[in-house]
Amino acid sequence: MTDPNHPITIEPARQRWRVRYAGHVIADSADALVLREASYPPVVYFPRQDVSMEYMARTEHRTHCPYKGDASYYSLVMDGDLAENAIWTYETPIDDMALIRGRLAFYPNLVEIYEVDDAEVNPHASRSRIDEVILHTDSGSGASQREHYKPNVSLPGGPLEGA
Repeated sequence: MTDPNHPITIEPARQRWRVRYAGHVIADSADALVLREASYPPVVYFPRQDVSMEYMARTEHRTHCPYKGDASYYSLVMDGDLAENAIWTYETPIDDMALIRGRLAFYPNLVEIYEVDDAEVNPHASRSRIDEVILHTDSGSGASQREHYKPNVSLPGGPLEGA
């Protein structure tokens, strides 16, 4: 359903995109899509496999858009913080919007959505120290989001020097 008075375009994102909530990266994708609709701000749609779904719970909330179809919603829970209906998805969009089927979009007033330079996530390039620290923080499961740093000290109870 194309409407010249309400243009919608969908294009692959030029850079990697991330979503951060409560200090944790919960989405990271080099396969995001950017939807531009009429005079609204652009919306980034993430493939479900690039989102940490374990922090989300489906809600009963539903909306209908005459240009995209019926949207379902998820709330986000992490570290005791709740962002109600923070994520939406079009699981069965109208035919013209098939590219966003099953992808997830986030409300920017509830999470931080930002572009990431590939050098920030390429292990062979230099990373920003802040991004590196965030990726090694606890994801809420008791484990870091990335492999632990190698220890730079010996463990307690190890052999004493000179003994």
